[in-house]
Amino acid sequence: MDPDSILEFMIADVVISLAGRDAGTLYYVLDAQDDYLILVNGKDRSLEKPKRKKRKHARKVLRSETRVAQKLRAGDKVLNSELRRDLAYHSQEMQSKASGG
Repeated sequence: MDPDSILEFMIADVVISLAGRDAGTLYYVLDAQDDYLILVNGKDRSLEKPKRKKRKHARKVLRSETRVAQKLRAGDKVLNSELRRDLAYHSQEMQSKASGG
């Protein structure tokens, strides 16, 4: 993988926080600004109160192609419950792959 592609974040990418008290938390990218990402997870960081995090403190996990990701890219209304459900699914998938299942 190209090292520069890791730094390229797009709306609806799933990222994991690398630093801070939220390290290890999965988020959806709501917006990508100069040095910062605007992140949401539907729980402690809802659509109404997104998190602003430096790009270097987040790592792209995957380019999601779920219905929620499609809605985010299209600018359609997304519910916090949809974000939570989708990220919980991604987290479960990552854990099962890590455990070899």
